[in-house]
Amino acid sequence: MKFEDLITQINGFGRFQKMLLCISFIGRFAIPCHLLLSNFIAAIPSHHCDISSLDAEGIFGNLSREQKLTVSIPAQDDGTPASCHMFSYPQFHLLTNSSSFLSSLSHPKKIYFPFLLISKWDLVCDNKGLNKAVTSIFFVGVMFGAAFFGGMSDRFGRKPMLLVSCISGMAFALASIFSSSFIMFAVLRFFSGFTITGIAIVSTVLNVEWVDIKHRRLVCIIDSMAWSVGSTSLSLIAFCIRDWRWLTVAVTSPLLLSTVLWWWVPESARWLIANGKAEKSHYYLHKCAVMNCKEEVISKIKPEALSIIVTDGGKKNYSYLDLVRTPKMRRLALLTGTIWFCVATMTYGISLNITGFGLNMYLTQFVYGAIEIPSKLMVYYLLEKIGRRKTEAGAQLLFSRVTCFAWVGRTVVAVLGKGFAGAAFCTIVLYSSELYPTVLRQNGMGYNSFLGRLGVSVAPLVLLLDSFWGHLSQTILCSVALIASLVAWQLPETRDRCLPETIEDVEGKVSLKIMTSGRMRRK
Repeated sequence: MKFEDLITQINGFGRFQKMLLCISFIGRFAIPCHLLLSNFIAAIPSHHCDISSLDAEGIFGNLSREQKLTVSIPAQDDGTPASCHMFSYPQFHLLTNSSSFLSSLSHPKKIYFPFLLISKWDLVCDNKGLNKAVTSIFFVGVMFGAAFFGGMSDRFGRKPMLLVSCISGMAFALASIFSSSFIMFAVLRFFSGFTITGIAIVSTVLNVEWVDIKHRRLVCIIDSMAWSVGSTSLSLIAFCIRDWRWLTVAVTSPLLLSTVLWWWVPESARWLIANGKAEKSHYYLHKCAVMNCKEEVISKIKPEALSIIVTDGGKKNYSYLDLVRTPKMRRLALLTGTIWFCVATMTYGISLNITGFGLNMYLTQFVYGAIEIPSKLMVYYLLEKIGRRKTEAGAQLLFSRVTCFAWVGRTVVAVLGKGFAGAAFCTIVLYSSELYPTVLRQNGMGYNSFLGRLGVSVAPLVLLLDSFWGHLSQTILCSVALIASLVAWQLPETRDRCLPETIEDVEGKVSLKIMTSGRMRRK
């Protein structure tokens, strides 16, 4: 008996699986909020130097705010106040529209935006680079955290590492609002990214390992929808909460609920069996059967019988090196890693290259999140009709076509590009989790996520190439998407196939293909 047969008999998508999916959804909701948080807390609006010193009594007290700006802030060519300079002493003659101009030095002063991060450490003008560095530091943390939690989850289990990710991610995020220096804030943001990414890669694998074959695509779509809902909701939360500290608290609060609900999260029965813990696996399978009203099925199966699902009996500890020890595993790691890198590069490349819809940042963020919802519903239909490989390759091929026609209009490119990129990301997450064996699944997902975050880091560098030729970045993104599409065609189809349990399964020593119940495909 395959594990899928057992899961199907105890209801592969019953109340037990739905409970797990709901708990995971809450934690995953917070992930996009944190990944996109810098769009709001590190935003740089139109600004000028601080003129609060002109509020003193005397002649300044009789001036309106506009007059204070006129005598203290130099005007730019378009008539707006300069962002980074201030007169060294008031220029009262400007109030009389005098043609004479007093010679004066201008110098930067502290700006005044008490509810934004930029005012905390003057992250504008000469320090503007530090503002961008915070985002980069956060994503570097996400990149290394993906590799860490992927390996640790395969060694110590899905459930304990999920708890570590929730508690530590919440702790570092909340600690960052009490930072006394920019360096302290940057370090805490690094560890926030490092720890919070574990929720994404652990919960995805845990959900896939607990459902039957025909419901894997549904679970993938619901998991992915958590990103879209979180991304869309972030714009509403940020619109209502303007203070960067309270905004950080608001988007971190779902992790507190996730930590409480963690007690109802089961360990992966597949992982337990693969690591020689049949008794514990039988315990969770029994809980699943009872909740799904299928207790009579599991009562007939002894814990010892579960060990036949794997061949190594949990006698080996696996690491990232096992991804490259054998020929087919090595080829699989190379192909999936390339796709993840390309998908991340093109997704963030197209997003960062769109300056906006002419809307404010809250509405733009809302539209970006909402765009992904119809594309993922389309993926749900295509995964069953044409399979994982064609859906992944097709989404990236269409992305490349859209990118090539970027001159048609940035708004059109933003809408279509985000849609196809969302479809590609949604598909590759499910596809990768189905390709890697249980004993290496978290290592594989951690490795892929690491390369994906590396692609995120490369995307801004690609956009800088527009200084040499206006369409160079679009050309590169188009080429990257085409490469990913071609690579995707080299992967095996996983539709209606059992999840591989061991490396031997991937290497072809065990046949994995099964027929869906009561249905046979035409050849």
